[in-house]
Formats: sequence, C-alpha cells, structure tokens
Amino acid sequence: MLTTERKALLMDRLRRDGRIVAKAIAEEFMLSEDTIRRDLRELAAEGLLNRVHGGALPISPDLPDFATRTRIESDEKQRLASAAVTLVSPGQMLFLDGGTTNAALARILPRHFAFTVVTHSPTIAAELEQHPTAEVILLGGRLYKHSMVAVGAMTAEAIGRLRPDLFFLGVTAAHPTEGFSTGDIEEAAIKRQIVQQAASTWILLTSNKLDAASPANVVASDQITGLVVSNTVEASRLAGFEAKGIRLLRA
Repeated sequence: MLTTERKALLMDRLRRDGRIVAKAIAEEFMLSEDTIRRDLRELAAEGLLNRVHGGALPISPDLPDFATRTRIESDEKQRLASAAVTLVSPGQMLFLDGGTTNAALARILPRHFAFTVVTHSPTIAAELEQHPTAEVILLGGRLYKHSMVAVGAMTAEAIGRLRPDLFFLGVTAAHPTEGFSTGDIEEAAIKRQIVQQAASTWILLTSNKLDAASPANVVASDQITGLVVSNTVEASRLAGFEAKGIRLLRA
C-alpha cells in the first residue's frame, strides 16, 4: 500500500470514528505499528490531525479572533449559561475564565444576592460593570489578545493567593481520554493553576468542542467537577466523561 493511500485511509477512518488507535489500525491494515505512527506524525505535521498517546484525534476547529467570536450569537451558549447560573450561591467567590460563553454567563449572574467574581479577563469584568451585587476583582498580567485574558508570572502569582469556590473554565476541545485542552501553552498553564486552586470546576461546553484535542493540555478529564452541555448532545458522546465521575448538567 502506497503512503498516500495509507494516509487517505487514516483520514477517512478518523472522520468516521473520531479517533485512531495506532495498534488496532496497524493490525487491521496488516502493517507495522511503526509505519502507522510515522504516517500519523507526518499528518500531524501537515496540520491534519492531532497526535495523542497511542493514536490520533481530530484537530479542534480554529477559533476566529475574539471580536469575531463576540459577534456570533449562539442559542446554545445562552442555554448553557442559563443552566450554569443555577450553580451560583450567595457569598461564593467565582472565578470566570475568558471567552464568549462565559461572557453570556456573566450577563445573567444573579442580582438578588451578593458574591465575588474574580477574572483575568477585562472583557468579563466589563460585562459586570453595572451588576448591583457582584464584587469584581480583575487580575493583571500580560494580555493574550486572542482570548482577551491576562497570562504570565504576575497573573500566576495573584491566582496563587486565591481559593475560589467555583471556577468556570473555558477550553477549546474536550475528550474523555485526552482531557481538556486549548490552543496556547501559557494560557493553558494559567487555566490549570486556577483549577488547582478552586474547590470545584465546571465547563460550559458547546457541542463543537467535543471529541477533539487542541495543542495545549489544561487538565485530565477526571480533574474537573462537571460539564454543562446541551440536551441535544447524544449520551454516547458523554459516557466516557460520566465513567470518570464527571457530573453532567443538561441545558
């Protein structure tokens, strides 16, 4: 079998199954596992898939810049935010990650009791400008413009002094085996530190981020508390998360 034929078959299988296990596909094609792994490395170098331990996953879709994402209205994001707000209790310290889905949550946070919101995103802080009962703490650092969040040593030092009750984490990809990931290594490190500091971590996860991986891992899938997901997502796509003890909140 020619290299181009093997690669075409691998991409077809990835599109069909959503995952490639190198050992299984090598046995099926009656090829060496080294050959399949080499093909996967080359396909990854071409930007066609994401190499993971033992095989490959689809690449999470490229996100447009923040300004473009802000203009995209999403009924799914609104439904996720409406479900997530039920997790908020009086007196809590919340940490809101950046992103347009968390911005939707910020806009509907309760107004009849007091709580504190910590964020390293100036856009999230701006959403809370007129909120009557939220105390807002904005952390500084180097601005990562693609996500409009602060990153770096200054941000990390401030996070290390906090113990949030609830962290709403933003990611670009989620997989029960490969965990939760994003596109930038430094941003991933800041997210990971907040997870470690927070008593509980929830992700408002739009369906387009499922069954994929981004280049920078944030945390393993068993390191978060729960997922807020659309009730239109098939149960089979979430079974792997449930098996790891992750709670599901349907929206």
